[in-house]
Amino acid sequence: MLIGTAGHIDHGKTTLVRALTGVDTDRLPEEKRRGITIELGYAYLPQPGMNDTPEQVIGFVDVPGHEKFVPTMLAGASGVDFALLVVAADDGLMPQTREHLQILELLGLGRGAVALTKADRASPERLARVSHEIAALLAPTNLAGAPIFPLSAITGEGVAVLRDHLFDVARSLPQPAGEGGFRLAVDRVFTLPGAGTIVAGSVHAGQIAVGDTVIVAPAGTTARVRSLHVQNRKAEQGRAGQRCALNLAGLSVDQVKRGDWLSGAGQVLPVTRLDIDLQLAIDAPRALAHGAVVQIHHGTRHLPGRVALLDASLEKSGLPPGRRSLAQVVADAPLHACRGDLVVLRDSHGRHTLGGGRILDPFGPTRQRRHPERLAILAAQALTDPAGRLQALLGQAPLGLDLAQLAVAENRRSADLLALLPAGAFHLTDRADWLIGHQPLLILARRVTARLAEHHAQHGDEPGLERDRLRRMVAPQAPAAAFTDWLARWLGEGLLARSGSAWHLPDHKVELDARDRRLADTLLPWLQDAGFEPPWVRDIATRLGQPEALTRDLLKRLATRGETCQVVRDLFYTPAAVRRLGTIANELMAEHGAIRAADFRDRTGLGRKRAIQILEYFDRVGFTRKLGHGHGEQHRIRGELPVN
Repeated sequence: MLIGTAGHIDHGKTTLVRALTGVDTDRLPEEKRRGITIELGYAYLPQPGMNDTPEQVIGFVDVPGHEKFVPTMLAGASGVDFALLVVAADDGLMPQTREHLQILELLGLGRGAVALTKADRASPERLARVSHEIAALLAPTNLAGAPIFPLSAITGEGVAVLRDHLFDVARSLPQPAGEGGFRLAVDRVFTLPGAGTIVAGSVHAGQIAVGDTVIVAPAGTTARVRSLHVQNRKAEQGRAGQRCALNLAGLSVDQVKRGDWLSGAGQVLPVTRLDIDLQLAIDAPRALAHGAVVQIHHGTRHLPGRVALLDASLEKSGLPPGRRSLAQVVADAPLHACRGDLVVLRDSHGRHTLGGGRILDPFGPTRQRRHPERLAILAAQALTDPAGRLQALLGQAPLGLDLAQLAVAENRRSADLLALLPAGAFHLTDRADWLIGHQPLLILARRVTARLAEHHAQHGDEPGLERDRLRRMVAPQAPAAAFTDWLARWLGEGLLARSGSAWHLPDHKVELDARDRRLADTLLPWLQDAGFEPPWVRDIATRLGQPEALTRDLLKRLATRGETCQVVRDLFYTPAAVRRLGTIANELMAEHGAIRAADFRDRTGLGRKRAIQILEYFDRVGFTRKLGHGHGEQHRIRGELPVN
């Protein structure tokens, strides 16, 4: 169990932790000199009668109480299981008592206790009055009914009673399952002679073990776990709900800082737009304006940003204190966030805590944030049951969901999400890792067939529409790879047909007239015999004795029928030749991991210019993708060659 202290400055938080654990968490010379906590402090308390293992050790995160150090308090409160609110009996409730309690509420902490310190300085009547005030303050919060323990950390009176209560709570808490990917919010980075970089923090999710690879997010730097301390004990593995210190190999101390996350090996996608369910504090100084500049606190990091209210009715008036609204928090710099993370907002000067909320979608859109379809998706994101949430999301996503992005947002493995896939939904994987519901895919199929039927009616002499043009007409927001997968599925179902690069309805046929068929039958053998070096349009026209424009038009119509392939404006290959060239490209990819123009030229026997023209054609039809420029330019296979 991780316990976080909270409370006003000089109410005895650090002294209490020392009385409970024997550890003085103030380690900085300035803290010793001034007698106040400035940085986060850590202490550990083994449970009596238990094995001295990390699972049986209670961890304490001691936070500063001064108003100037509220960001540090927020960093320390991130990831704790239990709040220990400290109130001095002589002072009673003070400003930071209230602000810290408000922060605990915004962080969703529902387990806690109150230490009524300095009880030796107060009369029984004073203790009773302050206890009553504390209970009244807690009544409307998640900590309502939390036990209050009068004590003196100096004399020791009452400390043992509180300690025993903490032991009882720790024993009663269920052990976190360690589900999801590993995520640790970094709050401390240092070096040790002979060890190297040490990164410490509270584990929010998942598990970690010696030898594992971690990613520093949002930067994306990787490192290996050389050794591990959990709850101040050397260990082989750690999990959610524990403090871990990781000795990382392959990472310098300047490559990671407080505010970063350590994430398990996998995909890390930095984000800047967080759609959240925002609750404005009841005692916020004023309404929160649409577009207000704020300080965003997430995990152990804080950074500036703005708030966009997604309720259009609040655009002029703002969000009143005590009210809720969907909002988009736009950070000034990338961060690493997942659905369910908590965000706290403070004013731009860092003087007041304004409110906070839970992240519904870390991948908020830049446009149409208030569109009814978007708000329906956020309503689905608010569902707590993972299977029900996925089903609702698929029902509200007309173009489906990117599985990899969804897995990052949910901090779950793709396989875990696929296990929740509702009946009738599809997981398409040929080119995109994409999920789509049965009804949305059915609607898309109807739109595609209707658009093709309309095109056939208007342009009966054309074989159909090329993929990208069809996508722009029917679903311009759909990723090209996902749209290609949908077409392939409909092709397999017999709903669509393809001639060359043209998609059409199965019963749509375009026949050449007798003259064009005769010319085609004459020129196609010439292309076949020429192999990788077909003649140019002007040479074919001369040999046919036909105008160049007529010959070019005929070859283009043959290309839409799948009988030729137009590599450049006046250069056409047979499908068989293109397939052989594609085979060579695949061979080079298998041998070298990429296709360079020089290698392709040498393997095909073509000139450099012609080799580049063919590789650019492969890029254009989606068979390959060009990477790099100049001497570093290369191509990689990205899909199937769309040639019959």
